[in-house]
Amino acid sequence: MILAGDIGGTKSHLALFTIEGHHPKLLAQKTYRSADYPGAEEVVRTFLASQEERLTGTPVAEVCLGVPCPIFGERCKVPNLPWLIDAAVIRDALGLEKVQLINDLVANAYGIPFLSEDELVTLQEGIPQAEGNGALISAGTGLGQAFLYRQGSAFHPVASEGGHADFAPRHELEIELLEYLLERYPHVSYERVLCGLGLFHIYCFLRDTDRGEEPPWLKEQLEQGDPSPEISKVAMAGDSELCVQALDLFVSIYGAEAGNLALKLKAVGGVYVGGGIAPKIINKLCDGTFLEAFREKGRLTQLMERVPVRVILNPSTALYGAASCAMKSTSTARGRK
Repeated sequence: MILAGDIGGTKSHLALFTIEGHHPKLLAQKTYRSADYPGAEEVVRTFLASQEERLTGTPVAEVCLGVPCPIFGERCKVPNLPWLIDAAVIRDALGLEKVQLINDLVANAYGIPFLSEDELVTLQEGIPQAEGNGALISAGTGLGQAFLYRQGSAFHPVASEGGHADFAPRHELEIELLEYLLERYPHVSYERVLCGLGLFHIYCFLRDTDRGEEPPWLKEQLEQGDPSPEISKVAMAGDSELCVQALDLFVSIYGAEAGNLALKLKAVGGVYVGGGIAPKIINKLCDGTFLEAFREKGRLTQLMERVPVRVILNPSTALYGAASCAMKSTSTARGRK
């Protein structure tokens, strides 16, 4: 029995898997609001309690948690939560034998081979190179990036904190956006722009620089809850020109940074777009705005046109990846014996 986790700044997803052949088989899955818990161990404890009957006589052999932060040894500090996650603490507190932490984008990448074709949307067919590296970029509560280093016929994911790299504007409008954000934050990273809150930042910039009217009904809706999902929904429906502009700029910057990542890795094996935002705005991602910015790389535009680009739709991809990583750990341990 394997417990896999995808820990996020907004939500934490946990699941139980068994191993069937060389594939993880999902048995149970639950989602928890991260802010409702003081730490990861309490989330895991709650999930284990909910699965007590299923675990009777079959204890958890391996725990693998995908976490949205750099890991040092067995510990990490989550930037979007007041959590210090320590694998040793979780092991001791819950009486578990094996607990490992991996980067959440690494977990996501390990889950890609288990996706079916209908769980992927192709933005650009490109010309896949069997020997080429790949890349993964995921906007959600934060902005995650991972390198997919080619090893034989498979990708080996390498964690990155590229989402915290400096935001690089491409034209006058984005220069003004950077200046607007620098008045409010000491450091403006790509994550400051490309995440759930980032869409709201872009919206506020356009509103506050008189690039569109905010109708009273929209102001009221944005004040009542999480503004970014509302901006996306209103933009997709075409009910506010200001929201349409905000989502358009967000998607353009998203495509440009995905292209930057592809260039740095020469990701001719393919670029994957993951995270919680992409499936919710898939129609917008397919309208050409993302790809235009992705390809627009001067003398290397033709190279960018050859790079396959696909969007991941399955929200459980990272869970399958974490389970797969745990399987590999278990197989390695058995091999040593």
